[in-house]
Formats: sequence, structure tokens, C-alpha cells
Amino acid sequence: MANDLSAASEVSKPWCLYVLRCRDGSLYCGITNDLYQRLDKHQQGKGARYTRGRGPLWLLGSWPQVDMPTALRAERAFKALSKAQKEKWLEEHLQPS
Repeated sequence: MANDLSAASEVSKPWCLYVLRCRDGSLYCGITNDLYQRLDKHQQGKGARYTRGRGPLWLLGSWPQVDMPTALRAERAFKALSKAQKEKWLEEHLQPS
């Protein structure tokens, strides 16, 4: 029964697409169902090979996704854009703070 509960809580965590800006100005895009834990991993240098040594990192935004397959498609689509297209996408999809 305990395994059923932990499996259910994993399923209920919302997925999101997130974008980081690295110290060198480059962008990193990823997906997760635990944004704060994932950001902590990136800051520790344990997140993704690409972000290691490129800190500090700044979270530009995160966008909720319906499920993991949808998040993966969104990530693939973002990564297929050119740098200029990514910057334009971010301008269009970021909310002013």
C-alpha cells in the first residue's frame, strides 16, 4: 500500500519546462516535476553537464505542462530554435515582474 501512495504522489506532481541563463549568456532548457530541487541540483553543479561550470545560473521562467510527454515535446521544440528565436520566444512568454 505504501508503494501505491508514493507512486500516486509522483504521478500528481506537475511537470514544467524551465529556462536558465548561464553566466556566459547561453540558455539552458530542461523539464522537471520538482523545480526547486532541480534548480538546487544545477546550482550545486550536479544538474546537467551543460550547466556545470557555467554558473551562476538565473531562472528566466518556468511553464507548466500537462504531463511528461508534453513537457518533453516542449523541450525538444525549444531546443530546436536558434538562439535568436529562443530569445524572441522568451520575450513573448515571460511575464514582467
